[in-house]
Amino acid sequence: MAKYHWQSQNVKQSGVDDMVLLSKITEDAIVENLKKRYMDDYIFTYIGSVLISVNPFKQMPYFTDREIELYQGAAQYENPPHIYALSDNMYRNMMIDAENQCVIISGESGAGKTVAAKYIMGYISKVSGGGSKVQHVKDIILQSNPLLEAFGNAKTVRNNNSSRFGKYFEIQFSRGGEPDGGKISNFLLEKSRVVSQNENERNFHIYYQMIEGANAQQKEGLGLMTPDYYYYLNQSGTYKVDGTNDSKDFQETMEAMQVIGIPGDDQTQVLQIVAGILHLGNISFIEAGNYGQVESTDLLAFPAYLLGVDPNRLQDKLTSRKWSGKNESINVTLNTEQATYTRDALAKALYARLFDYLVEAINKAIQKPYEEFSIGVLDIYGFEIFQKNGFEQFCINFVNEKLQQIFIELTLKAEQEEYVQEGIKWTPIEYFNNKIVCDLIENKLNPPGVMSVLDDVCATLHAKGEGADGTLLQKLQAAVGTHEHFNNWNSGFVIHHYAGKVSYDINGFCERNRDVLFPDLIELMQSSEYNFIRSLFPENLNNEKKGRPTTASSKIKKQANDLVNTLMKCTPHYIRCLKPNETKRPKDWEESRARHQVEYLGLRENIRVRRAGYAYRRVFNKFMMRYAILTAETWPCWRGPEQQGVLHLLRSVNMDNDQYQMGRTKVFVKNPESLFLLEEMRERKFDTFARIIQKSWRRYIARKKYEQMREEASDILYNSKERRKNSINRNFVGDYLGLEQRPELRQFLTKRERIDFADSVNKYDRRFKSIKRDLIMTPKGIYLIGREKVKKGPEKGQIKEVLKRKLEFGSISGVSLSTRQDDFFILHEVQYDSLLESNFKTEFLSLLLKRYEDVTKRKLTISFADRLEFRVKKEGWGGGGSRVVVFQRGQGDLAQLKPGGKTLTITVGDGLPKSSKPTKKSAQQSRGGGRINVASRAHQNGAAKVSRVPHNQPSDNTYSSPHKQGRLPSTAPPKIGSQRAPRVPAHNQHNQGNMDFLNVPDQGMSGKQRKRSISQRPPPAPKPQPRPQGPRCRAIYQYVGQDTDEISFEVSEVFDLVKEDPSGWWTGRIRGREGLFPGNYVEKI
Repeated sequence: MAKYHWQSQNVKQSGVDDMVLLSKITEDAIVENLKKRYMDDYIFTYIGSVLISVNPFKQMPYFTDREIELYQGAAQYENPPHIYALSDNMYRNMMIDAENQCVIISGESGAGKTVAAKYIMGYISKVSGGGSKVQHVKDIILQSNPLLEAFGNAKTVRNNNSSRFGKYFEIQFSRGGEPDGGKISNFLLEKSRVVSQNENERNFHIYYQMIEGANAQQKEGLGLMTPDYYYYLNQSGTYKVDGTNDSKDFQETMEAMQVIGIPGDDQTQVLQIVAGILHLGNISFIEAGNYGQVESTDLLAFPAYLLGVDPNRLQDKLTSRKWSGKNESINVTLNTEQATYTRDALAKALYARLFDYLVEAINKAIQKPYEEFSIGVLDIYGFEIFQKNGFEQFCINFVNEKLQQIFIELTLKAEQEEYVQEGIKWTPIEYFNNKIVCDLIENKLNPPGVMSVLDDVCATLHAKGEGADGTLLQKLQAAVGTHEHFNNWNSGFVIHHYAGKVSYDINGFCERNRDVLFPDLIELMQSSEYNFIRSLFPENLNNEKKGRPTTASSKIKKQANDLVNTLMKCTPHYIRCLKPNETKRPKDWEESRARHQVEYLGLRENIRVRRAGYAYRRVFNKFMMRYAILTAETWPCWRGPEQQGVLHLLRSVNMDNDQYQMGRTKVFVKNPESLFLLEEMRERKFDTFARIIQKSWRRYIARKKYEQMREEASDILYNSKERRKNSINRNFVGDYLGLEQRPELRQFLTKRERIDFADSVNKYDRRFKSIKRDLIMTPKGIYLIGREKVKKGPEKGQIKEVLKRKLEFGSISGVSLSTRQDDFFILHEVQYDSLLESNFKTEFLSLLLKRYEDVTKRKLTISFADRLEFRVKKEGWGGGGSRVVVFQRGQGDLAQLKPGGKTLTITVGDGLPKSSKPTKKSAQQSRGGGRINVASRAHQNGAAKVSRVPHNQPSDNTYSSPHKQGRLPSTAPPKIGSQRAPRVPAHNQHNQGNMDFLNVPDQGMSGKQRKRSISQRPPPAPKPQPRPQGPRCRAIYQYVGQDTDEISFEVSEVFDLVKEDPSGWWTGRIRGREGLFPGNYVEKI
């Protein structure tokens, strides 16, 4: 199968990205679309703004920095569905609307919720700015994941990394969008897993990480053995997880504790408690005269040592309990069953309190004294059905039921009710509301729910043994036995959840709901020699407790309702995770499982509501605040009713009438594309203002930069060489060949090799014959490129570019120049020298000196004399030898060459004095300098991005014709741009940028707007005018006249050529005005 890049312009179509666009809205069509995309490795699909994510059970390739860059600031429809698009939307909405956001990630156990949460946090960390303090907060946010996963996740039969606790992570932001704080709320850790696991499952990851990853010293100090030695680990017979490196994960866990700021001593104590729990589990009991007794007292020593308590006292508290009456207290000896229960209760309490300490440690490290904005990420245990479902599964599934209720309330119920309230035309869409199931579980009265009945039974009975659980079953039958979502069965009860029927085993319900830790065990832990352990048990046992103790079910009910209230205060976003199979293998699609999830998640109803509804709604005044800047009438203040102002704005962007409706207090916009049109127009307005500021600043910086460059270059020749009249104030450009559009020349350079200087020069051979060469200087050396005819092969007779010579900086020994105003210079090299002539020699020399010093760490020797000698290349049998160049005073600015034997005599008239310096007048007058795009990379020194000769011109004319200039222009071609197409004239620059910004798929209103806004594109090139009788020329660079006798022109402008002059300054006529211009800025046509 062909591979495609994960980007919108080169992506394989697989099904539909947004299932709102399905032609048939049936469960069959939804499942088929998800399957098609899943099998093609597209795990994300939209239903409007809701993201559907299917667990691929493998690492996908599209979660790199490249994707982060692709999705940042992009509209949802511009790129394929992705969790980064939802994350970016959340972050942007928080900044735009100044409202807290949350994402509710729901789905079965093993559907990929935890991984989704990690990607969201990673994305937000990458795209938000901030200094070192903010970076520290980001580090803690990201490092909290491996730490909490180690202590709160475990392998189950359904999921190798199942969250056995619920987590709501609020990332708090400053007004500038920097994450500067956070807060974690955790729910219902599955404590029972500490002491027992089902077959093919594991205890919490930290146990196996510690056994595998601890060093020899730690293993000795903690008494660590193999996992099968410990009762709390060996019940399930499973110790390893495919694809998991427990040893490596342990190092990450310890590193996370370090980043979060847990002191080294406390880290040691954390490991001691974890190991102490393992050793505690190995204490077993035997019956001795109806009483429980520790089977092997030797096994008491290590847990007592690790927990810092007396072994005898530990034995006493495990086998007896103090019962306190009104006036006296007595010690009651426990039987083996009660002793085992007490041991397990201590182990669970230690682990749960340790987990709470870790959560609190993270919160302390990132707590913020006040709240500004926040994004909440809810990663909570998924809906699960096991062979045996106990109290923990009941609580887990209840929380998932509440999350489904939120989804229904906000996406189906509340949305439809809002349309009716606002007077929007609407046909109600039927759906199943699972509130009836939530009420069955949590109702207080009339009738009481399952949790209320459970609490009543726990309050009246001792909640130990089959008696209490049997009573519970009877009372449930009496209270809710007739409820259509409740049934009895021989070992418990059945609840018809939104995700299916679940049979709960009643055994242990009352015991786990009471969740009481006996005072004896609290006293025992408060006697520990370790402050850390004592701090985990802060209870004051002397205070008499009154009232009913808090039960686990009442606690989870309160936490679930508090969570719902928190989520309701935020703008919600949804990720619905689907699990395609139970094999945990990639590309394995179980049709019936997928269909079941599609049905109970209500995706069909979701699509129907979304298709008929409106993607965006905003109260009138907030809409006006956001988009008032779009028109002069609404900015800075709209004078009139807000509703009319909103209508004015919508009409100003030509939004179709069927794309919006006006409610009583809100405007409703149908498609995200239409909304993004408004955002694009708003961005464009701000872009205009920003460009004006940037342009002024760049003009100022450019002037300063070029003045400095001219000053530095002038110092090289100061008091040593005469200067040409108009070259002294010339702007430096760097690339005079337009290498961006000359692949035939770039082929000799590496892919990203920077251009310092590029020009067409004259090279003189041993007979002083002039040959054209392209001279290119980069950080790697100097290239001299020529042309040769191909002598054989299929390209025989064609002229091709050939690399004639490459000079390494280290091999250059010096440069020689005359003291006259000529353009000749000699590059001295180890093998032989090169006599060259360039109009831009001063610029080349200044760049060469800098680059030479950077590479060799020494200064290049430059000599000035009117008699120069250079060595020529050795050819055949003839010796290399040397040649002499003599410079004499002559007439005029044009150099005259007279070769004679081994000597070349060059005569040229007097130039400006050797002490001449550039003036600042030219740079200040030059509008050209201000137009240079200094946002481009500085090393290119204003490289022109246009080719000096069109590509369709014969290759033997690809060089510019030589110009022996007497009067060089004082402004040269400015840099045209960097890494982009040639820049357009300044008056069109803004519109060009915006058209790039509008470069999105042709969908909805954006596509129509692009057609309408064709008038905003840069005007097409003018039609060729009838050719006049006289010669004409075309500008290959922009030129801005410096004096009153000069003309100005833009790139590609065509005008009359009145007169050519050997000095290089020609006369032309443009727009009815005649004047001088530099001949090397144009080509004759």
